[in-house]
Amino acid sequence: MNMAGGTWTSQNKVRPGVYIRFTSSRGLGLVVGERGIVTIPEALSWGPVGVVQTVEAGDDMRPYCGYDITAPQAQFLNEIFKGTNRTSAPYRVYLYRLAATSSAEATATTGALTATAKYPGVRGNDITIVITEDVDNEGSFTVSTVVDNEIMDEQTAETVADLVANDWVTWSGTGALTATVGAPLAGGADGTVQSSAYPDYLEAIEPYKFDIMIYDGTDTTVQDAMIAFVKRMCDDNGQYCQLVAAGLTNPDSRFVINVQSGATLNDGTVLTAAQTCWWAGGAEAGAKYNESLTYAQYPGAIACSPVMKNSQYIEALTSGELVLYAEDGKVRIEQDINSLVTLTQDITKPYQKNRVIRLCNTIANDVYRQFTDSYIGVVNNNDEGRMMFKNAIVGYLLDIQANNGIQNFEPEDVEVLPGTDIDAIVVNIVIQAVDSVEKIYLTIEVN
Repeated sequence: MNMAGGTWTSQNKVRPGVYIRFTSSRGLGLVVGERGIVTIPEALSWGPVGVVQTVEAGDDMRPYCGYDITAPQAQFLNEIFKGTNRTSAPYRVYLYRLAATSSAEATATTGALTATAKYPGVRGNDITIVITEDVDNEGSFTVSTVVDNEIMDEQTAETVADLVANDWVTWSGTGALTATVGAPLAGGADGTVQSSAYPDYLEAIEPYKFDIMIYDGTDTTVQDAMIAFVKRMCDDNGQYCQLVAAGLTNPDSRFVINVQSGATLNDGTVLTAAQTCWWAGGAEAGAKYNESLTYAQYPGAIACSPVMKNSQYIEALTSGELVLYAEDGKVRIEQDINSLVTLTQDITKPYQKNRVIRLCNTIANDVYRQFTDSYIGVVNNNDEGRMMFKNAIVGYLLDIQANNGIQNFEPEDVEVLPGTDIDAIVVNIVIQAVDSVEKIYLTIEVN
């Protein structure tokens, strides 16, 4: 796991006790991992198609989606990176541009030179090529790539062959350049994204570690595929995450957050419930294991829809829906819950709270990843080795308890057993989340 530059909830200094033995002598202690990674597939007007791009908070968004963060076309990223009035925003988005049928790159030909947009999409139509003669150097020209009246690239050349592709266009043709006051590219088209493009996204994103997947569409086929994917990631891959989507029909899963409210922003922009998933997904990813988003405020939002009565709020919460409410020009989350409604002996009421799920996901992901990274092949899978790992988990959970993630924890609440395979272990943990009145049980199997 990349630990550089992240925001860590655990204490900087090592806690006393058995935990200090392993961290100081063997480097095999567990640390609380950071949250804050979102993934989203989008139909875009710029950017590489079918590629997972890593977008960090504060980046210039133009290389990724073609537009500045303040542009309407980049609003989804702006909303994702907002956070709430009391919790952090995510620090990273894995952005995937979906393939689209009938998409096309914009082009322009002026003299011997043909400029082609680097990527398909209508954003390419905003590019203009300006070629001016160098009065001090006969036969030499300055070739400028202009987007939104801003020069993005400038080169000096005599022939087409002298030009080098830049972040916006590629060049083709042969012969000497000729001057032009402006050759706008045209013919760029976004095309139409089909539901068949989403399986490619799910395959591409599976190797990545993320906290929240956002789907901002309404296609029920895609919704079902994403729900199944997230459940498989948690149940089979040992990577615990959640899906944030809108308008789902009874997903009934702690791994799925079902948004049912739209929002109006202070600049007049009206967002559907599906578009509100941008902010909700980012907020859920940025919140830590010891933080709840109940009553957390949506920055910049002034109203929500539909406006609901008390009985409707009760019905929505009972149905496992995440809804917003507005008061005095401020929009807040009514209750930070997921879509789980069917309770069992193992999956009880605390699992309906996203704070509890964040806690469980953090613990499960940390134990799984750090055992894989630091114990397999290093520590023997015998009684002594398993006791060493148990002691590390105890120290880790004491760290979480010190940060108000859990309470009433005792070392006996951790059990590390041999798994079926020779290199496998089974970890049973009993924890009481600070948000809960009862203890819940986690079982983590690591090969």
